[in-house]
Amino acid sequence: MQLRKGKTKTLLESSIDCALLAVEIYNKPRAPFRVESFITHMVMSWTRLLQAHFNYNIGETFFYKEDNGRYKIIDGEKKAWELKTCIQKYGGLPEAVGSNLDFFIKLRNKIEHRTISKDEIGLMIFGECQSLLYNYENELIKLFGSEYAINESLAYSLQFSRLRTAKQVEANKKLLSTEVKEIKDFIEKYRLNIKESIFNTQEYSIKLIQVPKIANTNRSDLAIEFVNWNSISIEDRENYQKVTALIKDKVQKTEVINPAKLKPGAVVSAVNQSYQNNFNHFDHKCLLYIFSIKPTKEDGLNLDPFETNTRYCHYDEAHNDYLFKEEWTNFIISNITSGVLTREIWKSTFDKKQKLEMGKYQIE
Repeated sequence: MQLRKGKTKTLLESSIDCALLAVEIYNKPRAPFRVESFITHMVMSWTRLLQAHFNYNIGETFFYKEDNGRYKIIDGEKKAWELKTCIQKYGGLPEAVGSNLDFFIKLRNKIEHRTISKDEIGLMIFGECQSLLYNYENELIKLFGSEYAINESLAYSLQFSRLRTAKQVEANKKLLSTEVKEIKDFIEKYRLNIKESIFNTQEYSIKLIQVPKIANTNRSDLAIEFVNWNSISIEDRENYQKVTALIKDKVQKTEVINPAKLKPGAVVSAVNQSYQNNFNHFDHKCLLYIFSIKPTKEDGLNLDPFETNTRYCHYDEAHNDYLFKEEWTNFIISNITSGVLTREIWKSTFDKKQKLEMGKYQIE
């Protein structure tokens, strides 16, 4: 497809420029806010790609409207659909691609409102970042043709193995800070709550393994070769699984879904075995609210269901409910039996719509 000058071509070129700038910043080791800038520019790139598609197919109609049918105006300009709305209106993305984009939309909102250095997050989300770019080019080619492919403009980022190990150690230390831990918890929660079939796709997160090529190498061979998983034999796939099993560090896989997780009723029953004062579901609701364990209707509307205290609770997206860890049951029982928490305390605090500081009641 060869586009002529006009709104569609302008949007598309802007989209490609954003993607190339995102990669350029990401691959500069000393660039400040590398990961944050990459995510922000890739979100812009995806947004303009879909807006270019809309403009080409349905005209310049990708804007919000008031109830009276007039366009919403922000600072004198029509308010265009943001990426989340563009994705909904487009409706043509595979589930894994949509999950990858949803992850970055939410992550961008997290990191934009914090004043910490975000580079330590980069090692955690390398696979998702690669897929974000990979999916973008696939969709770009699908919508506008291979002549707009950007792969020839990109290079494989060089890695220094020893320095990378040192950086990983340093990053792990930084991940202990409170604000970075919140982002780390979000990443872990998001990964935990997406389906295994989605998480294992290259469209959600690209998993790379580097094996030095030292034998039977032709002098004209490329230094790096990318192999399509779907094109290799079953035997080669089995060998790959053996290699990754050797490389994995302290990773355990189990067939049990949601192990050691309790539903609210099980929490209430467990507490009542130690607490002889008829602990009920309303009592549990009060504690969930005053300690901010999970979003409740008392917190307001439009809350992210994934905003939980992951030490005690996880959102189960597949069943649209919440599951609790044994630590939460132990927390309740310990504080009640020690007399630190009473029904009068949690009920009056709940009635006043107040919160209690978790640290003062934390079990070490």
